[in-house]
Amino acid sequence: MVGSLRGVRLPHATTTRRATRLLALLTLLDESEEAVPADLASALGVSGATVRRDLAELEAQCLVVRTHGRAHRVESSVDVPVALKDTRFREAKRRIAVRAAALIPPGRHGVALNGGSTTAEVARTLAERDGLTIVTNSLTTAVQLSSRPGLRVIVNGGWLRPHSAELVGPLTEGTFAAMEVEFALLGIDGVSAAAGATTHDDTEARANREMILHAQRVVVVADGSKVGRVTSARVADVAEVHDLVTDTTADPGELARIRDAGVRVHLVDAR
Repeated sequence: MVGSLRGVRLPHATTTRRATRLLALLTLLDESEEAVPADLASALGVSGATVRRDLAELEAQCLVVRTHGRAHRVESSVDVPVALKDTRFREAKRRIAVRAAALIPPGRHGVALNGGSTTAEVARTLAERDGLTIVTNSLTTAVQLSSRPGLRVIVNGGWLRPHSAELVGPLTEGTFAAMEVEFALLGIDGVSAAAGATTHDDTEARANREMILHAQRVVVVADGSKVGRVTSARVADVAEVHDLVTDTTADPGELARIRDAGVRVHLVDAR
């Protein structure tokens, strides 16, 4: 069954197995300019009918184009929908979220959260707290926290990025700029000592930038695959990050360089 969130169409990935297969299919398509469905089915160990259904779903999400018996990615840098991202490194992200949430002491605090699967896990952890004001541009997070009586949730305005269910643009940036918070918990696509925190989309980067400029403490949450990775739009220099919470799969050399830049690194077990 296809889910929806106030008009946002979510992928038709009803099980972890299928979501994992869709991600593997996207990875195969990223590695070649185009592919024949029969070859994809062989690589994934599934039937041709299964691959054709999966390609149809990814085409509906504007991630894949099918022409003349072949398929190729629309653009390899396009964000994978959050509903698919949630299945990757799930246990590591849950542990990262618990550690990151523990950095916020008990009491009344303002916390800014952007979108993404790791920050969504942070939101699930913070849902059990009282006295927090959550400022977010993620519709997923806002809906997730809306029924929690102990929390005050403020949602930015802006225009919607369908794949990530995030609000971006001048209205979003203005809301973050108008509010001072104690903590900004930032999910990113890459973090390194040389390039700092980066993401794929420049409009998303600008919104995130305003979020961290108006926070007393900036906490980056990222699974180990993001450490050492550099993407196109810079959000923050590494010197602007106070804490990085990641897992034990992260590159040790890059973690050492990030520590040398003055960032407190918190590691959780990836298993």
